[in-house]
Amino acid sequence: MTVKVGDRAPDFELFDQDRKLRRLSEFKGKKVVLAFFPGAFTSVCTKEMCTFRDGMSEFNKLDATVIGISVNDPFTLKAFAEQNKLNFTLLSDYNREVSRRYGGVHEDFIGMKGYSVAKRAVFILDRDLVVRYAWISEDPTKEPDYEEIKRELAKIP
Repeated sequence: MTVKVGDRAPDFELFDQDRKLRRLSEFKGKKVVLAFFPGAFTSVCTKEMCTFRDGMSEFNKLDATVIGISVNDPFTLKAFAEQNKLNFTLLSDYNREVSRRYGGVHEDFIGMKGYSVAKRAVFILDRDLVVRYAWISEDPTKEPDYEEIKRELAKIP
């Protein structure tokens, strides 16, 4: 069952790119953009995460915290963040539990039996960590509507 608008976002613990254990609940009191992406160093995912990076001043003005989540291990995420100068937290969902709970996963991704990745998805959480916006793509090549994300964030007091 995936998370829907109006649900309280399920809390979770994941390691960040510095191998620090982070909880979603530590972001209570802030607007949060959870951006699930299939894989570091892939073309569309790199473009997506760099678009969030390039829009960070706007996200800051909207008092929003951006968090990227993928199934990559923390070491890969660290290299990905450094190479692309990403200025926000990346979380490693290496066991795929959070991805399955939120937006789902692509099973047997690109024909590789047994390999699964997070579906590209964006969830906006209000200051009480209630889901105010949810977008999940079945097409891993489709990017989210970044302007729509900003408009939705602007609606949250």
